[in-house]
Amino acid sequence: MKEISITDIEGIKIGHAQDLDAATGCTVVIGEEGVTAGVDVRGGAPGTRETDLLDPVNLVEQIHAVVMTGGSSFGLDAASGVMQYLEEKKIGIDVLVTKVPIVCGAVLFDLTIGDHRIRPDKEMGYQACLNANDNECAEGSVGAGAGATVGKILGMERCMKSGLGTYCIQTGDLKVAAIVAVNCLGDVIDPKTGETLAGVLDENKERFLSSEEIMIKEFAGRKIEFSGNTTIGVIVTNAKLTKSETNKVASMAHNGYGRTMRPAHTMFDGDTIFAVATGMVDTDVSVAGLLAARIMEQAVIRAVKRATPLCGLKSYSDCAF
Repeated sequence: MKEISITDIEGIKIGHAQDLDAATGCTVVIGEEGVTAGVDVRGGAPGTRETDLLDPVNLVEQIHAVVMTGGSSFGLDAASGVMQYLEEKKIGIDVLVTKVPIVCGAVLFDLTIGDHRIRPDKEMGYQACLNANDNECAEGSVGAGAGATVGKILGMERCMKSGLGTYCIQTGDLKVAAIVAVNCLGDVIDPKTGETLAGVLDENKERFLSSEEIMIKEFAGRKIEFSGNTTIGVIVTNAKLTKSETNKVASMAHNGYGRTMRPAHTMFDGDTIFAVATGMVDTDVSVAGLLAARIMEQAVIRAVKRATPLCGLKSYSDCAF
């Protein structure tokens, strides 16, 4: 098993667009030839687009793009730009008068950092498509990770900057990758060492506190008022999978969230994972799922380690404690 780049998966392009002054952006994963897809939503406050059609009982068998975007529900407008881009390239389901691209998506909440009046829109979604390529994928404070933050249980003044991360492995001919924008309420932990990598800071911003311990000890007297979170990600593989199997892979990938984010899947997070498969390599769905969970762990870790300071918030590189 070896580490490769997510853009080494044939048939996939990834593009970002962002406004760092406003601290928001979007990321698009494009499969122009169509990819089989599934989704699993675990958080209590999701914002999603075209997820119902990924139910195996429904008609559409393949999609053409997944959009991850900031801007809360406003950011879903970015998908309109992706639709325009794909229609112009004559990509989508043929309905005789035109081709209708199938574009799924999910949002995270980043309105409390930067300028809340500026959100990903149709123009930014289109620009992300123009930026999409199969050569490289930037990480850190880019795309959907531009305004991502973690450790917000005590409010924005005690949280840290996060970002977007990727990780991809190959075993034999099978390739499995993850791309994720980490914007959780809780803290990010390295599951191998138990070390806190990013999260809620003490009053002097000199050491980490524990979001879980704060919630447990103070649930009776503390009302959790900050509901703007959500981690969104995509598993990308060259495996041959059915719609049911891609949904299972998306489900198993949430174990990667659970191992790295403490807590994950709260009522204040809209945690969502898509899975897309290009259909090139035979595999076992359980193997694909366990690998998806492993690489999602690493993508989450890279998202916080590659983030850079923004809007006065510390990032991993600032914390030597």
